[in-house]
Amino acid sequence: MRTIGLLGGMSFKSSLEYYRLLNEQVNERLGGLHSARCILLSVDFAEIDRMMREDRWQEAGEMLAAEAKRLESAGAELLALCTNTLHRVAPEIERAVSIPFLHIADAAAARIEQAGRRTIGLLGTAYTMEQDFYRQRLERHGLSVLVPEPSDRAEIHRIIFEELCFGRVEPASSELFHRVIAALQTKGAEGILLGCTELGAIVLPEENALPLFDTTRIHVEMLVELALRTEEPRL
Repeated sequence: MRTIGLLGGMSFKSSLEYYRLLNEQVNERLGGLHSARCILLSVDFAEIDRMMREDRWQEAGEMLAAEAKRLESAGAELLALCTNTLHRVAPEIERAVSIPFLHIADAAAARIEQAGRRTIGLLGTAYTMEQDFYRQRLERHGLSVLVPEPSDRAEIHRIIFEELCFGRVEPASSELFHRVIAALQTKGAEGILLGCTELGAIVLPEENALPLFDTTRIHVEMLVELALRTEEPRL
């Protein structure tokens, strides 16, 4: 089993899910007392959040690239960034390390393709929904990407940073997601991509008609598959 490096803390709530799911899935695959070989490096999200709000993406990329190198030096053989939004600086991270880096959008796109869906509704932070770095990555896989209306994007962003990052799930916020997903379905969405690692706490499969693609779970499942391969992982 290869050692998985997890670059997390963005937020620590979703990184907890990464660690839990990673160990559960390795145990399900191998049985007994098996658990995942992993190293978790958790950053201070307040610093990263400030950089994003001040449009200091280059600085954020340099910081996360340095932390990724620390994970590699500590023995990580496979690397994952435990957030969707910060994949804007994924190229800087990839250049900084020599170990395989699994891009969360590539993992999600592969799962969507397997499910036979071509048009997907994307939910996430405003950065993820509005900037090109994430949508274009999905479009390279032949997917069509729909996003909510501007006012709904702003409210989803607020819910993520003011509620979900603190572990709060408010009924009114759940209702907003139901309405937004219904609107995306009307526009032609065949599924919903939860493009924020916190969204699995509030957008639940049993409450929505469209299939959901939870990037946290998908990312972890592919990490486990790569870590357990007998041959060198190819991304």
